Amino acid sequence: MSEHGEPGRGVILLTGATGYVGGRLGPRLLAAGYTLRCPVRSREKLLAREWARGEGVEVIEHDLGDDSRESDERLLGMLRGCRGAYYLVHSMVSAGDEYARRDREMAERIGRAAGQAGLSRVIYLGGLGEMGGDLSAHLRSRREVEDALASGGVSVTVLRAAMIIGSGSASFEILRYLVERLPVMVTPRWVRTQCQPIAIRNVLAYLIACLETPETRGRDLDIGGPDVMNYLQIMRVMAEERGLPRRLVVPVPVLTPRLSSLWIGLVTPVTPRIARPLAEGLRNRVVCRDDEAARLMPQDLLTIRASIAAALGSSGESGVETIWSGAGPMPGDEAWSGGTVFEDEREISIDAPPETVFAAVCRVGGGHGWYAADWLWRVRGALDRLVGGPGLRRGRRDPTRLGVGEALDFWRVVGVREPRSLDLVAEMKLPGEARLSFEIEPADGGRSRLVMAARFAPKGLLGLAYWYAVFPLHGVVFRGMLNGIRRAAEGEAPPG
Repeated sequence: MSEHGEPGRGVILLTGATGYVGGRLGPRLLAAGYTLRCPVRSREKLLAREWARGEGVEVIEHDLGDDSRESDERLLGMLRGCRGAYYLVHSMVSAGDEYARRDREMAERIGRAAGQAGLSRVIYLGGLGEMGGDLSAHLRSRREVEDALASGGVSVTVLRAAMIIGSGSASFEILRYLVERLPVMVTPRWVRTQCQPIAIRNVLAYLIACLETPETRGRDLDIGGPDVMNYLQIMRVMAEERGLPRRLVVPVPVLTPRLSSLWIGLVTPVTPRIARPLAEGLRNRVVCRDDEAARLMPQDLLTIRASIAAALGSSGESGVETIWSGAGPMPGDEAWSGGTVFEDEREISIDAPPETVFAAVCRVGGGHGWYAADWLWRVRGALDRLVGGPGLRRGRRDPTRLGVGEALDFWRVVGVREPRSLDLVAEMKLPGEARLSFEIEPADGGRSRLVMAARFAPKGLLGLAYWYAVFPLHGVVFRGMLNGIRRAAEGEAPPG
C-alpha cells in the first residue's frame, strides 16, 4: 500500500504541477490514492517539492509548447495508460501578449494526443463569464482552450471559476495589496462588478471529485462559493479581516485597463504584464449560472469572509502560518504570495572557529552595544520610546548568553542554535515586521563564514517608505557590525 492512500485508483496525467493550482492538487491526488505522471519544463523545480519526490510520482521533463513530431509522440506515450488528465497550464506569465495563441495551440496538442491515446477524460479549470462582445481577452482565451481540448474527440470536463481566494492567487493578491497599502483608492468602475469567488480548498475538492463523479463527464460546470459580492464589498471584508480602517474607494471612469495595470504594478508585486489581462477581466460579471456543480459534488463551501481569513492565515483552518517570519507560501505559490519581504543579506569571512564567532554574535546589544554606530542605535531607541516602544531600555538578561524568548533591547530572541544561528524579531514600533538573523558556517582551515540578514515585511505605503528611508544606513550599521564581530572573534580565537 502507498503511503499516500489506497493504491489502484489509476494513473493521472497532471500538467501544470509546478503552478498555483497544480502544485496544491498534486499532493491531494496522491493522498486520494492516485498515481501521478507530471510533465514539466523543469524537472528540478518540481522535485524541489517534497510530495513530488515520494512514492507514486513520475516526473518527466517535457515542454508542452514544443510542436515537433517527436514531442507529440512523447506526449502520446505519456497519456497511454492514464485514467484521466488535468490541464492546468497557462502561459500568461511566460508568453506575454502571445499567451492566447500559445494556450490554444498547447490545448489542441494535448487534446489531440488524449483522443489518440483513448483517454476517458480531460479536466480543465477555466474562467467564469458569459460569452459576448464585452468578454475580456483573458476570459475569451479560456473559452478557446475549452474548445481546443475537445477538438481531439476526448471528453472534457470544464470547471469555470471566478476569483480564487487563496494566498498566491494573482487576482486575490491584487486586491489584498490594494487594500493593505492604500487607505484611499481611486479605482475604475469595475469595483461595482459582481463576482462569486471561491476558496482554493473548494476548487481542489471539486477537481478531485470530478474523477469519481461520472455525471460530470463532458460537462461545463460553474463553481463558486455561497456569496455574491462586488469587488468593493470584497475589499471591505478584506480590510476588516486585516484589522484595517474602512478604505475609501473613489470609482472614476477614466482608468483604462492599461492605466489600471500600470497602477497595480506600482502598488502590488504583480507585474503590469500579468495585471492587464486580469484587470480587463474584472469588468465582466462572473457569477455562476446554476448550482449544478454543488448538486453533483456536494461539499462545505466557505463564505468569502471565511475564505479570506484562511488565505490571510488568520484562521486556524488555514495551511499558511500566521507569522510572516515563519510562514512559507504553499507549493505552487508565486514568490510574492503571503506578502512582500525585503531582504538585505551580507556576509564576511572570519579567521576563527564557529564556536568563537557564535559567542561574539551573542554579545550584541545591552551594555556591550552593537559593535559599530552605537549612536545610531541609541537614536533609533530614543525615537522608539517617543512613540511608545521599548527602545533600548530593556537591555539583556545576561552579558554573554541568550535564550529563546528573552528580550534584547528592542528585539526578542526567537531562535538559538548553538553554534550556528541566532534569530531576532523586532518589537520596536514599526510600519511592518522586522527580523535579524545570523548564520555561521564552518569553512576551510578553521575559519568561519558569517551571514547576517535583515528582513522586513512592510505594512502599507508607510512601510515601503520606511524601508527605503533606512536602507542607506544599513551600509554603515551592518557592515560595521560584521567587522566588529570579526575583530572580536579573531581576537579571542585559539592560537593556530
